[in-house]
Amino acid sequence: MPQITVEELAALMKKAAGVTVSPEQLKEQPDMGFDVLGVDSLGLLGIVGELENTHGTPMPVDAERCKTPQQFLNLVNSTLMAGA
Repeated sequence: MPQITVEELAALMKKAAGVTVSPEQLKEQPDMGFDVLGVDSLGLLGIVGELENTHGTPMPVDAERCKTPQQFLNLVNSTLMAGA
């Protein structure tokens, strides 16, 4: 199963949370908080929902509690790898 890239996460942030952020910004500042980027808990839930629909795999409950894009990607990708 493919891993989620920063490009995919940036696209999901725009689609599900209405927040425009560039993949470059996520790469340069992976530990910038979702709150700083303007993604609230509802936005994060939307991102998790989109991922579950796209990949047909339930995401970990903790995914919506992640504070940074890097933390989110690490958790989601390890879940996808484990389920592959």
